[in-house]
Amino acid sequence: MLSRPKITVPLLTLGLLVGGAAHAQQGPIIADSLSLDGTIRSVLDANPAITTLEEEVNAATSRVTQTKGGFLPQVTGTATYTRLDPVVKLQLSPDGPAFQFQPNNNYDAHVTIQYGLLDFGKKDATYNLAESRRVTAVDQINVTRRDLAYSAAQVYYNILFVRESIKVQDAQIASLKQHQREMEKRVEGGVSTRFDVTTTQVRITQAQNTKIDLENQLRNQQVQLARYLHKPEYATVPVKGTFAYQPEAVDVNAALTQATENRPEVKLARDAEASATANLRLIEKSNLPLLGVGAQLGGKNGYQPELDRFRANSAVVAQLSVPIYDGNKNKNQRVEALANIRGSQSRIQDTQEQVRADVRQAVNNLQSSAARYDNSLVQIAQASDALTRAQGRYRYGVGQNLDVLDAETQLAQARLARLQAIYNYTLGQYQLKRAVGAQIW
Repeated sequence: MLSRPKITVPLLTLGLLVGGAAHAQQGPIIADSLSLDGTIRSVLDANPAITTLEEEVNAATSRVTQTKGGFLPQVTGTATYTRLDPVVKLQLSPDGPAFQFQPNNNYDAHVTIQYGLLDFGKKDATYNLAESRRVTAVDQINVTRRDLAYSAAQVYYNILFVRESIKVQDAQIASLKQHQREMEKRVEGGVSTRFDVTTTQVRITQAQNTKIDLENQLRNQQVQLARYLHKPEYATVPVKGTFAYQPEAVDVNAALTQATENRPEVKLARDAEASATANLRLIEKSNLPLLGVGAQLGGKNGYQPELDRFRANSAVVAQLSVPIYDGNKNKNQRVEALANIRGSQSRIQDTQEQVRADVRQAVNNLQSSAARYDNSLVQIAQASDALTRAQGRYRYGVGQNLDVLDAETQLAQARLARLQAIYNYTLGQYQLKRAVGAQIW
């Protein structure tokens, strides 16, 4: 029984932010063909998740600006009218006029100025907490852009890989068809049977089925990339590039140091610790006294003896507020804040360990892919030699047709293994860049 050659093509997980991408109103302008850099930048420009995070940064920046208002005086203008009925009147004599203590129509307009003169650093602590959260929002954008760029590189190289795999299948099909024509000539000459022709046709059909699967995977990847770029799913996204093996030396110790310094996940973990510390400082300051001053300038009526006359008035006040007892609320808030700090410190340590593991795994994958590439070259050479020998033996009548077909299949699989190694190594390079926190786009 003839075995069908199995070709493994990597399937990409492209769920990250693709769902959100489907709702964009307008995508970027796509050129006639996209290079890797153009693909990544187009995906980053098109994805609404970046816009959402940028708006979160704008909101955080606005909150920082709001906290600056606490360093400035607060000015309020107020105007009121009050109608009082009845009002108190005093009749001093039966025949004399009644003495009225306040008017029926009361007018009051004034401007109030308030300023916190001394708060023992509470406003500074509030500002520092808001600024820390703004920095976290900015760093979150870097993480999202990094993940999107990596996914864009994946689908880009997957398209190139499948294209090259289809070329290998085309070459195998062409070789098998040429072999079939030779079989038919041998049948006509009476030196072979129709069984050899039929067997060859079966292998051709198997190779064609594999090509059909590859073409379907190529179309699916085109659809995925179109969704990333906010183009209709039926659009064929033009992608150009070279699918080649480009090895590079890797310094593991340098990569580990770079990852610890540059990985955005480590930065986010440190941001969380900074925010937790800033929150503790604010809690510590919130239970301290507050000294404020204020002034009120304006005018009102209701002054004796001319109640309806509108006169200017002013008031100046100084106020000292001293918290005495809050039901242990501040104490419990400090306990919570300290717990958050310890938790964030543990997350930093765990993140750093994960980063080091990511780097080592990426290096291991690169080394494995490089070894597989070298082995695939040997495999191709061996398979080519085996095919040449099988064809020669069969041509001279000392070999079997099945040996030729098996050699054809082995050569195709060796070529696909080479492409798979190139694909894995190339993506491994981007995996390492991602692991060390290097910019992909």
